[in-house]
Amino acid sequence: MAHHSLPGCVRRPSKRGDTRASARWGLWLVSAWALLVLTGVCGCRKKDDRLTVGVAFETLQTEYWVASFEIMKAELERRNIRMLEAIADGDANRQLEQVKTFVARRVDGIIIAPKDAHTVIPMVKAANRAGIPVVLYNRPPAPSKAKSITVGVDNFSITRDTVLHMCELARQVKPPEGKRKHEALLVMGDLGDFNAIGRRDGFLSAVEACHDRVEVVSRVPSEWNQEKALAGVTNGLQAHPNISFVFTSSDFLLPSVMSALKAAGKWEKVGSDHHVILGAFDGDATAYALLRAGYLDVDGVQDVFYQSQLVVDALLGARAGRAVAPVVLDPGLVVHQGNLGTLGPRMWGAAVSKVVKPSS
Repeated sequence: MAHHSLPGCVRRPSKRGDTRASARWGLWLVSAWALLVLTGVCGCRKKDDRLTVGVAFETLQTEYWVASFEIMKAELERRNIRMLEAIADGDANRQLEQVKTFVARRVDGIIIAPKDAHTVIPMVKAANRAGIPVVLYNRPPAPSKAKSITVGVDNFSITRDTVLHMCELARQVKPPEGKRKHEALLVMGDLGDFNAIGRRDGFLSAVEACHDRVEVVSRVPSEWNQEKALAGVTNGLQAHPNISFVFTSSDFLLPSVMSALKAAGKWEKVGSDHHVILGAFDGDATAYALLRAGYLDVDGVQDVFYQSQLVVDALLGARAGRAVAPVVLDPGLVVHQGNLGTLGPRMWGAAVSKVVKPSS
């Protein structure tokens, strides 16, 4: 494959140690596997006149972003589209310059995974002035006159359905001795992030439906930070030692949740008298492994393969002048202990679960 990188772009951070390095290798396997699945054995020929698309990601900090980047690359390759790539390492100004470079090179379309809703607007306007279609991945823009298409995930519905499954389990399992209800802890993301808000609201909607069985006693503001999540969950468990129902807004934070539950003597498998009903969101390798090991009850899953198809479909549709909805959502799926055998393989983390193992 003959992908092209912008000068000075860094492909991904290297601060996560051996586990992340292993995850990275696993995600390369995802990319290779995705390319194999998507292209089959067609042996597609590259043409000199093929389309060129610029892909600008704000970060590759977590497995989700790495998987999305690699799977999107495979999807573009499957359609014989050349890809220019740029990673901004969390710097919105740098991402703006990268997008301007795409515009200067007169690409046929631009895909942006932005840092936030506001800093992306100048990028969209730059593309608009040049008549280049833009698709935003995973994060919508703030209201403005700039024109773009957003492909995202239905955070609210997936989280609501995930937590409703947890509620069903709460009705089947007695609360800790002396309690009428299961006491719940919610790990929230950065509430400046559209995705974190949708997941928080989906959680609260579900527990409202089972308020006779579940009571929220602790909300942990993690700001998508592992250390803050660990400290918050630890404090929550100390303040409310009967907590028996925990949901984290991202699989990325599961290691912090796991550490806190272990320290509190609550890290037990499904079926144990001391098992904490545990749910999460994303579909990464850690979640898949914890589901298989029997520690995680349920995971709300983003279908990254489907999202990548939606992104490219939207970009090509806009370029061809077809009507494309301004927001296109992946409905995702909910994977739990009862359907793990059938739906588990659809988790994007399933392909890398062998290299990211949970400790027991």
